Amino acid sequence: MFFLMVAVFVLGYLAIALEHPLRIDKAASALLIGVLTWVVYMLGIEGILSMTNDAGEYVSSAWASYLQNNPTANNHQGMVEFVAHHELLHHLGEIAEILFFLLGAMTIVEIVDQHQGFKVITDKIKTTNKLKLLWIIGFLTFFMSSVLDNLTTTIVIVALLRKLIDEKETRWFFASMVVIAANAGGAWSPIGDVTTIMLWIGGQVTAAKIMEGVFIPSILNILIPLLVLTFTMKGTVSRPKIDENEQVISKRQQVLILTLGVSALLFVPVFKTYTHLPPYLGMLLGLGVLWSVTEVLHRWYDKYKINNSIGAISDENINSIQETSQKLTVIKILSKVDVPTVFFFLGILLAVASLQSAGQLGLAATFLDKNLGNIYAIDFAIGIFSSIVDNVPLVAGAMGMYPIAEAGATGYMANFVQDGVFWEFLAYCAGTGGSILIIGSAAGVAAMGLEKIDFIWYLKKVSLLALLGYLAGAAFYYLEMTYVLH
Repeated sequence: MFFLMVAVFVLGYLAIALEHPLRIDKAASALLIGVLTWVVYMLGIEGILSMTNDAGEYVSSAWASYLQNNPTANNHQGMVEFVAHHELLHHLGEIAEILFFLLGAMTIVEIVDQHQGFKVITDKIKTTNKLKLLWIIGFLTFFMSSVLDNLTTTIVIVALLRKLIDEKETRWFFASMVVIAANAGGAWSPIGDVTTIMLWIGGQVTAAKIMEGVFIPSILNILIPLLVLTFTMKGTVSRPKIDENEQVISKRQQVLILTLGVSALLFVPVFKTYTHLPPYLGMLLGLGVLWSVTEVLHRWYDKYKINNSIGAISDENINSIQETSQKLTVIKILSKVDVPTVFFFLGILLAVASLQSAGQLGLAATFLDKNLGNIYAIDFAIGIFSSIVDNVPLVAGAMGMYPIAEAGATGYMANFVQDGVFWEFLAYCAGTGGSILIIGSAAGVAAMGLEKIDFIWYLKKVSLLALLGYLAGAAFYYLEMTYVLH
Protein backbone atom coordinates (compact mmCIF):
# COMPACT_ATOMS: atom_id res chain seq x y z
CA MET A 1 0.00 0.00 0.00
CA PHE A 2 2.95 2.30 0.72
CA PHE A 3 4.10 2.06 -2.89
CA LEU A 4 0.54 1.93 -4.24
CA MET A 5 0.11 5.48 -2.93
CA VAL A 6 3.06 6.55 -5.08
CA ALA A 7 1.65 4.66 -8.06
CA VAL A 8 -1.74 6.40 -7.70
CA PHE A 9 0.03 9.78 -7.51
CA VAL A 10 2.13 9.04 -10.62
CA LEU A 11 -0.88 7.82 -12.63
CA GLY A 12 -2.86 10.88 -11.58
CA TYR A 13 0.06 13.08 -12.52
CA LEU A 14 0.12 11.49 -15.98
CA ALA A 15 -3.63 12.06 -16.32
CA ILE A 16 -3.08 15.75 -15.55
CA ALA A 17 -0.21 15.91 -18.05
CA LEU A 18 -2.35 14.20 -20.74
CA GLU A 19 -5.44 16.27 -20.00
CA HIS A 20 -6.11 17.16 -23.64
CA PRO A 21 -5.64 13.70 -25.23
CA LEU A 22 -7.73 12.09 -22.46
CA ARG A 23 -10.33 14.89 -22.54
CA ILE A 24 -10.62 14.77 -18.76
CA ASP A 25 -10.27 18.10 -16.96
CA LYS A 26 -7.16 18.24 -14.79
CA ALA A 27 -9.25 19.35 -11.81
CA ALA A 28 -11.11 16.02 -11.93
CA SER A 29 -7.83 14.06 -12.07
CA ALA A 30 -6.37 16.12 -9.21
CA LEU A 31 -9.44 15.51 -7.02
CA LEU A 32 -9.28 11.78 -7.76
CA ILE A 33 -5.65 11.40 -6.70
CA GLY A 34 -6.18 13.76 -3.78
CA VAL A 35 -8.84 11.46 -2.33
CA LEU A 36 -7.54 8.06 -3.54
CA THR A 37 -4.08 8.51 -1.99
CA TRP A 38 -5.73 9.07 1.39
CA VAL A 39 -8.04 6.08 0.80
CA VAL A 40 -5.07 3.80 0.05
CA TYR A 41 -3.27 5.27 3.08
CA MET A 42 -6.19 4.39 5.34
CA LEU A 43 -6.71 0.91 3.84
CA GLY A 44 -3.06 0.03 4.40
CA ILE A 45 -2.69 2.03 7.58
CA GLU A 46 -1.04 -0.59 9.81
CA GLY A 47 1.53 -1.67 7.23
CA ILE A 48 2.37 1.90 6.24
CA LEU A 49 2.73 3.35 9.74
CA SER A 50 4.64 0.32 11.00
CA MET A 51 7.36 0.68 8.35
CA THR A 52 10.83 1.50 9.70
CA ASN A 53 14.12 2.46 8.09
CA ASP A 54 17.56 0.89 8.56
CA ALA A 55 18.02 2.78 11.80
CA GLY A 56 14.79 1.33 13.20
CA GLU A 57 12.97 4.67 13.05
CA TYR A 58 9.45 5.01 11.70
CA VAL A 59 9.37 6.07 8.04
CA SER A 60 6.51 8.44 8.85
CA SER A 61 8.12 11.15 10.98
CA ALA A 62 4.63 12.54 11.67
CA TRP A 63 3.58 9.20 13.21
CA ALA A 64 6.79 9.06 15.28
CA SER A 65 6.10 12.55 16.67
CA TYR A 66 2.48 11.65 17.39
CA LEU A 67 3.53 8.54 19.34
CA GLN A 68 5.85 10.59 21.54
CA ASN A 69 2.84 12.56 22.78
CA ASN A 70 0.40 9.63 22.63
CA PRO A 71 2.37 6.47 23.55
CA THR A 72 -0.80 4.35 23.92
CA ALA A 73 -1.91 5.04 20.33
CA ASN A 74 0.23 2.28 18.76
CA ASN A 75 -2.74 0.14 17.72
CA HIS A 76 -5.24 0.05 14.87
CA GLN A 77 -7.71 2.42 16.51
CA GLY A 78 -4.92 4.83 17.44
CA MET A 79 -3.61 4.77 13.86
CA VAL A 80 -7.08 5.51 12.47
CA GLU A 81 -7.41 8.37 14.94
CA PHE A 82 -4.00 9.68 13.85
CA VAL A 83 -4.77 9.66 10.11
CA ALA A 84 -8.44 10.68 10.13
CA HIS A 85 -8.55 13.16 13.00
CA HIS A 86 -4.99 14.41 13.29
CA GLU A 87 -3.13 14.32 9.98
CA LEU A 88 -6.03 14.91 7.60
CA LEU A 89 -7.39 17.81 9.64
CA HIS A 90 -3.89 19.24 10.15
CA HIS A 91 -3.11 19.21 6.43
CA LEU A 92 -6.61 20.35 5.51
CA GLY A 93 -6.07 23.39 7.74
CA GLU A 94 -2.85 24.26 5.90
CA ILE A 95 -4.49 23.64 2.52
CA ALA A 96 -7.49 25.77 3.49
CA GLU A 97 -5.15 28.68 4.22
CA ILE A 98 -3.81 28.46 0.66
CA LEU A 99 -7.26 28.03 -0.88
CA PHE A 100 -8.82 30.95 1.01
CA PHE A 101 -5.79 33.05 0.08
CA LEU A 102 -6.24 32.02 -3.56
CA LEU A 103 -9.99 32.65 -3.54
CA GLY A 104 -9.53 36.06 -1.94
CA ALA A 105 -6.83 37.09 -4.41
CA MET A 106 -8.78 35.79 -7.43
CA THR A 107 -11.91 37.61 -6.31
CA ILE A 108 -10.07 40.91 -5.75
CA VAL A 109 -8.47 40.63 -9.19
CA GLU A 110 -11.84 39.79 -10.78
CA ILE A 111 -13.49 42.81 -9.08
CA VAL A 112 -10.76 45.09 -10.45
CA ASP A 113 -11.06 43.46 -13.87
CA GLN A 114 -14.84 43.76 -14.07
CA HIS A 115 -14.59 47.42 -13.09
CA GLN A 116 -12.06 47.88 -15.94
CA GLY A 117 -9.36 48.88 -13.46
CA PHE A 118 -6.63 47.10 -15.38
CA LYS A 119 -7.47 49.26 -18.38
CA VAL A 120 -5.69 52.09 -16.54
CA ILE A 121 -2.46 50.05 -16.73
CA THR A 122 -2.92 48.46 -20.15
CA ASP A 123 -3.62 51.87 -21.70
CA LYS A 124 -0.11 52.90 -20.58
CA ILE A 125 1.51 49.90 -22.31
CA LYS A 126 1.44 51.01 -25.93
CA THR A 127 3.89 48.57 -27.51
CA THR A 128 2.65 45.57 -29.48
CA ASN A 129 6.17 44.30 -30.18
CA LYS A 130 6.36 40.81 -28.65
CA LEU A 131 9.92 41.13 -27.39
CA LYS A 132 9.51 44.57 -25.81
CA LEU A 133 6.26 43.50 -24.18
CA LEU A 134 7.88 40.33 -22.85
CA TRP A 135 10.71 42.28 -21.19
CA ILE A 136 8.22 44.74 -19.67
CA ILE A 137 5.98 41.96 -18.34
CA GLY A 138 8.97 39.88 -17.18
CA PHE A 139 10.53 42.56 -15.01
CA LEU A 140 7.18 43.93 -13.82
CA THR A 141 6.34 40.42 -12.59
CA PHE A 142 9.79 39.86 -11.07
CA PHE A 143 9.66 42.92 -8.82
CA MET A 144 5.93 42.69 -8.06
CA SER A 145 6.44 39.12 -6.87
CA SER A 146 9.06 40.22 -4.36
CA VAL A 147 6.61 42.69 -2.80
CA LEU A 148 3.45 40.60 -3.01
CA ASP A 149 4.10 36.90 -3.56
CA ASN A 150 4.44 34.69 -6.63
CA LEU A 151 0.87 33.36 -6.51
CA THR A 152 -0.89 36.73 -6.17
CA THR A 153 1.40 38.33 -8.75
CA THR A 154 0.70 35.58 -11.27
CA ILE A 155 -3.06 36.03 -10.87
CA VAL A 156 -2.76 39.81 -11.37
CA ILE A 157 -0.43 39.67 -14.38
CA VAL A 158 -2.42 36.93 -16.13
CA ALA A 159 -5.46 39.19 -15.80
CA LEU A 160 -3.42 41.98 -17.43
CA LEU A 161 -2.31 39.70 -20.27
CA ARG A 162 -5.93 39.04 -21.19
CA LYS A 163 -6.27 42.74 -21.95
CA LEU A 164 -2.98 42.91 -23.87
CA ILE A 165 -2.88 39.73 -25.97
CA ASP A 166 -5.68 38.20 -28.00
CA GLU A 167 -4.06 35.12 -29.57
CA LYS A 168 -4.31 32.10 -27.24
CA GLU A 169 -0.90 30.44 -27.68
CA THR A 170 0.92 33.75 -27.51
CA ARG A 171 -0.88 34.50 -24.25
CA TRP A 172 0.01 31.00 -23.01
CA PHE A 173 3.67 31.69 -23.69
CA PHE A 174 3.61 35.06 -21.92
CA ALA A 175 1.74 33.53 -18.96
CA SER A 176 4.38 30.79 -18.79
CA MET A 177 7.16 33.38 -18.70
CA VAL A 178 5.20 35.11 -15.93
CA VAL A 179 5.46 31.87 -13.93
CA ILE A 180 9.26 31.86 -14.29
CA ALA A 181 9.51 35.56 -13.41
CA ALA A 182 7.13 35.27 -10.43
CA ASN A 183 9.01 32.32 -8.95
CA ALA A 184 12.36 34.05 -9.50
CA GLY A 185 11.09 37.26 -7.90
CA GLY A 186 9.67 35.38 -4.95
CA ALA A 187 12.86 33.42 -4.22
CA TRP A 188 15.00 36.39 -3.12
CA SER A 189 12.37 38.12 -1.00
CA PRO A 190 11.43 36.94 2.52
CA ILE A 191 7.75 37.47 1.69
CA GLY A 192 7.80 36.51 -1.99
CA ASP A 193 7.26 32.75 -1.75
CA VAL A 194 5.84 30.28 0.77
CA THR A 195 9.20 28.53 1.08
CA THR A 196 11.16 31.72 1.77
CA ILE A 197 8.49 32.74 4.29
CA MET A 198 8.95 29.33 5.99
CA LEU A 199 12.74 29.75 6.15
CA TRP A 200 12.44 33.35 7.36
CA ILE A 201 9.90 32.57 10.08
CA GLY A 202 11.82 29.43 11.05
CA GLY A 203 14.98 31.47 11.66
CA GLN A 204 17.07 29.76 8.97
CA VAL A 205 17.51 33.05 7.09
CA THR A 206 17.21 36.77 7.84
CA ALA A 207 15.48 39.23 5.52
CA ALA A 208 18.56 41.28 4.65
CA LYS A 209 20.84 38.30 3.98
CA ILE A 210 18.39 36.37 1.82
CA MET A 211 17.90 39.46 -0.35
CA GLU A 212 21.63 40.06 -0.59
CA GLY A 213 22.61 36.45 -1.27
CA VAL A 214 19.88 35.29 -3.65
CA PHE A 215 19.04 38.44 -5.66
CA ILE A 216 21.61 37.97 -8.45
CA PRO A 217 20.92 34.23 -8.94
CA SER A 218 17.19 35.03 -9.01
CA ILE A 219 17.52 37.79 -11.59
CA LEU A 220 19.69 35.48 -13.73
CA ASN A 221 16.88 32.95 -13.53
CA ILE A 222 14.60 35.23 -15.55
CA LEU A 223 17.29 37.16 -17.42
CA ILE A 224 18.75 34.13 -19.24
CA PRO A 225 15.41 33.00 -20.74
CA LEU A 226 14.70 36.59 -21.80
CA LEU A 227 18.12 36.89 -23.45
CA VAL A 228 17.59 33.62 -25.32
CA LEU A 229 14.21 34.86 -26.56
CA THR A 230 15.78 38.16 -27.62
CA PHE A 231 17.42 36.25 -30.49
CA THR A 232 14.45 34.05 -31.37
CA MET A 233 11.23 35.97 -30.73
CA LYS A 234 9.83 38.19 -33.47
CA GLY A 235 6.54 39.72 -34.47
CA THR A 236 3.78 41.65 -32.78
CA VAL A 237 0.81 40.82 -30.60
CA SER A 238 -2.79 41.56 -31.48
CA ARG A 239 -4.81 43.28 -28.79
CA PRO A 240 -8.32 42.10 -27.90
CA LYS A 241 -11.01 44.27 -29.46
CA ILE A 242 -12.80 46.37 -26.88
CA ASP A 243 -16.18 47.88 -27.60
CA GLU A 244 -15.85 51.38 -26.18
CA ASN A 245 -19.64 51.65 -26.11
CA GLU A 246 -19.67 48.95 -23.43
CA GLN A 247 -17.63 51.07 -21.05
CA VAL A 248 -19.97 51.81 -18.18
CA ILE A 249 -17.36 52.72 -15.58
CA SER A 250 -16.01 56.24 -15.28
CA LYS A 251 -12.25 56.82 -15.34
CA ARG A 252 -12.38 57.97 -11.72
CA GLN A 253 -14.07 54.73 -10.67
CA GLN A 254 -11.53 52.65 -12.60
CA VAL A 255 -8.65 54.34 -10.78
CA LEU A 256 -10.40 54.07 -7.41
CA ILE A 257 -11.10 50.32 -7.72
CA LEU A 258 -7.61 49.62 -9.10
CA THR A 259 -6.03 51.55 -6.22
CA LEU A 260 -8.15 49.79 -3.62
CA GLY A 261 -7.50 46.37 -5.18
CA VAL A 262 -3.72 46.81 -5.36
CA SER A 263 -3.68 48.30 -1.86
CA ALA A 264 -5.59 45.26 -0.55
CA LEU A 265 -2.97 42.95 -2.08
CA LEU A 266 -0.03 45.03 -0.83
CA PHE A 267 -1.60 45.15 2.62
CA VAL A 268 -1.29 41.37 3.09
CA PRO A 269 2.44 41.23 4.00
CA VAL A 270 2.01 44.31 6.23
CA PHE A 271 -0.94 42.63 7.99
CA LYS A 272 1.10 39.46 8.56
CA THR A 273 4.12 41.37 9.88
CA TYR A 274 2.20 43.41 12.44
CA THR A 275 -0.48 40.93 13.55
CA HIS A 276 1.46 37.66 13.13
CA LEU A 277 -1.76 36.17 11.74
CA PRO A 278 -1.81 34.04 8.56
CA PRO A 279 -1.73 35.90 5.20
CA TYR A 280 -5.13 34.59 4.11
CA LEU A 281 -6.82 36.63 6.86
CA GLY A 282 -5.18 39.78 5.51
CA MET A 283 -6.38 38.85 2.02
CA LEU A 284 -9.94 38.28 3.26
CA LEU A 285 -9.84 41.58 5.17
CA GLY A 286 -8.83 43.38 1.98
CA LEU A 287 -11.61 41.62 0.07
CA GLY A 288 -14.13 42.62 2.74
CA VAL A 289 -13.13 46.27 2.49
CA LEU A 290 -13.22 46.27 -1.33
CA TRP A 291 -16.57 44.46 -1.32
CA SER A 292 -18.08 47.03 1.07
CA VAL A 293 -16.73 49.98 -0.91
CA THR A 294 -18.13 48.69 -4.22
CA GLU A 295 -21.56 48.10 -2.68
CA VAL A 296 -21.70 51.67 -1.33
CA LEU A 297 -20.17 53.11 -4.50
CA HIS A 298 -22.71 51.58 -6.86
CA ARG A 299 -25.65 52.52 -4.65
CA TRP A 300 -24.44 56.12 -4.52
CA TYR A 301 -23.53 56.24 -8.22
CA ASP A 302 -26.95 54.93 -9.29
CA LYS A 303 -28.69 57.70 -7.32
CA TYR A 304 -26.25 60.28 -8.71
CA LYS A 305 -26.88 59.26 -12.34
CA ILE A 306 -30.66 59.18 -11.87
CA ASN A 307 -30.87 62.48 -9.97
CA ASN A 308 -28.54 64.32 -12.35
CA SER A 309 -30.09 63.13 -15.59
CA ILE A 310 -31.04 65.90 -17.95
CA GLY A 311 -34.81 66.04 -18.20
CA ALA A 312 -37.16 63.25 -17.26
CA ILE A 313 -35.70 59.79 -17.03
CA SER A 314 -37.79 56.83 -18.08
CA ASP A 315 -38.37 53.70 -16.01
CA GLU A 316 -36.52 51.78 -18.73
CA ASN A 317 -33.39 53.91 -18.29
CA ILE A 318 -33.60 53.59 -14.50
CA ASN A 319 -33.78 49.80 -14.86
CA SER A 320 -30.82 49.86 -17.25
CA ILE A 321 -28.69 51.81 -14.76
CA GLN A 322 -29.62 49.44 -11.94
CA GLU A 323 -29.01 46.32 -14.06
CA THR A 324 -25.54 47.59 -14.96
CA SER A 325 -24.70 48.07 -11.28
CA GLN A 326 -26.10 44.63 -10.45
CA LYS A 327 -23.64 43.05 -12.92
CA LEU A 328 -20.78 44.71 -11.05
CA THR A 329 -21.76 43.55 -7.57
CA VAL A 330 -19.37 41.10 -5.92
CA ILE A 331 -22.18 38.51 -5.73
CA LYS A 332 -22.34 38.48 -9.55
CA ILE A 333 -18.57 38.71 -9.93
CA LEU A 334 -18.07 35.64 -7.71
CA SER A 335 -19.76 33.55 -10.41
CA LYS A 336 -16.86 34.44 -12.73
CA VAL A 337 -14.14 33.26 -10.32
CA ASP A 338 -12.35 30.18 -11.66
CA VAL A 339 -13.57 27.49 -9.24
CA PRO A 340 -11.98 24.55 -11.17
CA THR A 341 -8.56 26.05 -10.40
CA VAL A 342 -9.41 25.98 -6.70
CA PHE A 343 -10.45 22.32 -6.95
CA PHE A 344 -7.24 21.57 -8.85
CA PHE A 345 -5.20 23.11 -6.04
CA LEU A 346 -7.21 21.17 -3.47
CA GLY A 347 -6.61 17.82 -5.16
CA ILE A 348 -2.88 18.32 -5.75
CA LEU A 349 -2.22 19.58 -2.22
CA LEU A 350 -4.25 16.74 -0.67
CA ALA A 351 -2.26 14.16 -2.63
CA VAL A 352 1.10 15.68 -1.67
CA ALA A 353 -0.03 15.92 1.96
CA SER A 354 -0.78 12.20 2.04
CA LEU A 355 2.72 11.39 0.73
CA GLN A 356 4.22 13.71 3.32
CA SER A 357 2.22 12.16 6.15
CA ALA A 358 2.88 8.54 5.15
CA GLY A 359 6.61 9.18 4.78
CA GLN A 360 7.35 8.86 1.06
CA LEU A 361 8.65 12.43 0.82
CA GLY A 362 10.78 11.94 3.92
CA LEU A 363 12.33 8.84 2.34
CA ALA A 364 13.12 10.86 -0.78
CA ALA A 365 14.84 13.54 1.31
CA THR A 366 16.85 10.91 3.22
CA PHE A 367 17.85 9.27 -0.07
CA LEU A 368 19.16 12.58 -1.39
CA ASP A 369 21.13 13.19 1.79
CA LYS A 370 22.66 9.72 1.82
CA ASN A 371 23.51 9.47 -1.88
CA LEU A 372 24.53 13.03 -2.63
CA GLY A 373 26.13 14.24 0.59
CA ASN A 374 27.12 17.60 -0.91
CA ILE A 375 24.98 20.54 0.26
CA TYR A 376 24.91 22.13 -3.21
CA ALA A 377 23.90 18.83 -4.83
CA ILE A 378 21.17 18.25 -2.22
CA ASP A 379 19.66 21.71 -2.71
CA PHE A 380 19.97 21.44 -6.49
CA ALA A 381 18.19 18.08 -6.47
CA ILE A 382 15.45 19.44 -4.20
CA GLY A 383 14.90 22.21 -6.76
CA ILE A 384 14.60 19.71 -9.62
CA PHE A 385 12.34 17.49 -7.53
CA SER A 386 10.14 20.48 -6.66
CA SER A 387 9.13 20.71 -10.32
CA ILE A 388 7.24 17.43 -9.74
CA VAL A 389 6.22 17.65 -6.08
CA ASP A 390 5.19 20.82 -4.27
CA ASN A 391 8.22 22.63 -2.81
CA VAL A 392 6.57 23.33 0.56
CA PRO A 393 6.81 19.76 1.98
CA LEU A 394 10.29 19.40 0.48
CA VAL A 395 11.53 22.50 2.28
CA ALA A 396 9.67 21.47 5.43
CA GLY A 397 11.42 18.10 5.22
CA ALA A 398 14.84 19.74 4.82
CA MET A 399 14.14 22.05 7.77
CA GLY A 400 13.26 19.01 9.85
CA MET A 401 16.31 17.01 8.77
CA TYR A 402 18.85 19.75 9.42
CA PRO A 403 18.62 21.81 12.62
CA ILE A 404 20.05 25.33 12.64
CA ALA A 405 23.68 25.12 13.73
CA GLU A 406 25.03 27.30 16.51
CA ALA A 407 26.69 30.55 15.47
CA GLY A 408 30.41 30.02 15.05
CA ALA A 409 30.08 26.39 13.94
CA THR A 410 32.94 25.20 11.76
CA GLY A 411 33.47 22.62 9.04
CA TYR A 412 30.45 20.98 7.44
CA MET A 413 28.04 22.33 10.09
CA ALA A 414 29.01 25.93 9.24
CA ASN A 415 26.73 25.57 6.21
CA PHE A 416 23.71 25.21 8.51
CA VAL A 417 24.07 28.30 10.71
CA GLN A 418 21.53 31.08 10.29
CA ASP A 419 22.03 32.55 6.78
CA GLY A 420 24.30 29.61 6.00
CA VAL A 421 24.96 28.50 2.44
CA PHE A 422 22.61 25.52 2.67
CA TRP A 423 19.59 27.65 3.63
CA GLU A 424 20.23 30.42 1.10
CA PHE A 425 20.76 27.99 -1.77
CA LEU A 426 17.69 26.01 -0.65
CA ALA A 427 15.60 29.20 -0.89
CA TYR A 428 16.81 29.76 -4.46
CA CYS A 429 16.49 26.16 -5.65
CA ALA A 430 13.12 25.37 -4.05
CA GLY A 431 11.72 28.74 -5.13
CA THR A 432 12.73 28.57 -8.79
CA GLY A 433 13.04 24.86 -9.58
CA GLY A 434 9.25 24.54 -9.73
CA SER A 435 9.21 26.61 -12.93
CA ILE A 436 10.69 23.71 -14.91
CA LEU A 437 7.26 22.05 -15.05
CA ILE A 438 4.07 24.06 -14.93
CA ILE A 439 2.67 21.92 -12.14
CA GLY A 440 5.74 22.46 -9.95
CA SER A 441 4.75 25.70 -8.24
CA ALA A 442 1.69 27.51 -6.94
CA ALA A 443 2.23 30.19 -9.59
CA GLY A 444 2.38 27.55 -12.33
CA VAL A 445 -0.73 25.77 -11.12
CA ALA A 446 -2.60 29.09 -10.97
CA ALA A 447 -1.54 30.08 -14.51
CA MET A 448 -2.39 26.58 -15.76
CA GLY A 449 -5.85 26.81 -14.27
CA LEU A 450 -6.58 30.40 -15.28
CA GLU A 451 -5.39 30.10 -18.89
CA LYS A 452 -6.01 26.35 -19.40
CA ILE A 453 -2.37 25.90 -20.41
CA ASP A 454 -1.59 22.39 -21.64
CA PHE A 455 1.04 20.51 -19.61
CA ILE A 456 2.72 18.97 -22.67
CA TRP A 457 2.72 22.33 -24.48
CA TYR A 458 4.56 23.93 -21.55
CA LEU A 459 7.01 21.03 -21.45
CA LYS A 460 7.86 21.50 -25.13
CA LYS A 461 7.86 25.29 -25.32
CA VAL A 462 8.97 26.60 -21.91
CA SER A 463 10.59 23.92 -19.72
CA LEU A 464 14.00 24.20 -21.39
CA LEU A 465 14.01 28.00 -20.94
CA ALA A 466 13.10 27.58 -17.26
CA LEU A 467 15.83 24.95 -16.84
CA LEU A 468 18.45 27.24 -18.42
CA GLY A 469 17.51 30.03 -16.03
CA TYR A 470 17.59 27.64 -13.07
CA LEU A 471 21.03 26.33 -14.05
CA ALA A 472 22.42 29.84 -14.60
CA GLY A 473 21.34 31.08 -11.16
CA ALA A 474 22.54 27.89 -9.45
CA ALA A 475 25.91 28.02 -11.21
CA PHE A 476 26.42 31.67 -10.24
CA TYR A 477 25.65 30.97 -6.58
CA TYR A 478 27.93 27.91 -6.49
CA LEU A 479 30.85 29.72 -8.17
CA GLU A 480 30.41 32.79 -5.98
CA MET A 481 30.41 30.78 -2.75
CA THR A 482 33.16 28.36 -3.80
CA TYR A 483 35.67 30.60 -5.53
CA VAL A 484 34.83 34.25 -4.74
CA LEU A 485 33.76 34.37 -1.08
CA HIS A 486 35.80 31.41 0.16
